[in-house]
Amino acid sequence: MANVSVYNKEGAKTGSFDLNDAVFAVDVNEHLMHLAVVSQLANKRQGTQSALTRSEVSGGGRKPWRQKGTGHARQGSTRSPQWTGGGVVFAPKPRDYSKSMNKKEKAAAIKSALSSRVAEEKIFVMEDLDFAEIKTKPVKALLDALKLNKALVVTADVNNNLVLSARNLEGVRTVPSNAISVYDILKYENLVITKDAAEKIQEVYA
Repeated sequence: MANVSVYNKEGAKTGSFDLNDAVFAVDVNEHLMHLAVVSQLANKRQGTQSALTRSEVSGGGRKPWRQKGTGHARQGSTRSPQWTGGGVVFAPKPRDYSKSMNKKEKAAAIKSALSSRVAEEKIFVMEDLDFAEIKTKPVKALLDALKLNKALVVTADVNNNLVLSARNLEGVRTVPSNAISVYDILKYENLVITKDAAEKIQEVYA
């Protein structure tokens, strides 16, 4: 098992913690991680964009001038794409961008992302992150002590004091353990996770 240091809220080492190899030391599958990121970003797209083609724009039924003898280029409708107010060529229409992955692929992608952070020594296990009040300063002080600029902070459950304290910090995102995603793990570079959150993740994915 991978053995990592445990830190307190002041950023000082207080012990060590064993991570389950079945979750935090698997072979990194970059292909599955790529699929997971593409899937998450695609599923966020609303797909509601829409524009009118020339057949849907009102008007334009009458030929603007006769075919020959005017000196103008021939035109059949004032709603052709080259006209102001005309239709759009290959107009975008509402569509579903969602992509799906099966459960085993999602789980393998999550484990690959977690394992990559352990291999790069970018995981920091905390005793706890329970703050008595909503203040940004102690969270900033903790990240400074750990020398982190960007971090995904994972707690076992929703921690409102932590969420509200960290929301003004650029490059920091807080999520409960049941909401982790490959995209967030890779985007925020460093993983700050509480011991009980790590245990919960191991229960689910081991």
